[in-house]
Amino acid sequence: MNRLTIIGNLTHDPELRTTPSGDSVCSFSVAVNRRGRRDAQGNQNEQTDFFRVSAWRQLGENCAKYLAKGRKVAVVGSVSVRTYQAADGTTRATMEVNATDVEFLSSRNDSEASAYSAPAAAAPSAVPQAAAGFTAVETDELPF
Repeated sequence: MNRLTIIGNLTHDPELRTTPSGDSVCSFSVAVNRRGRRDAQGNQNEQTDFFRVSAWRQLGENCAKYLAKGRKVAVVGSVSVRTYQAADGTTRATMEVNATDVEFLSSRNDSEASAYSAPAAAAPSAVPQAAAGFTAVETDELPF
């Protein structure tokens, strides 16, 4: 089974292209931080891995529409490793993810530098609880 799940931030705005056969494909990169070993002073070293992601068809169109540089995403898909020759003649490797699912963890209103935060408490609804499918229960009635 080849399945990878990553959570990180986009390193640049997504790029949407269309193949000659008419399929949409969106490409973007995700930076994922991971904890490294502690140094002699006990400080935790963080390392960053970069993953290239391709999302196809409707998923790709949604990514292009709603994602931007700095936004936090969760990506699930298969991974492949590819090597190539850089302009300076060195051999480099890149990890590419063919996304099957992308979850947007930052809202459109978040700034590039802000981290994901929980939404503010919702204002009380004008709809009675019973009408919303809930019944009010006194906490004294609960068996635990």
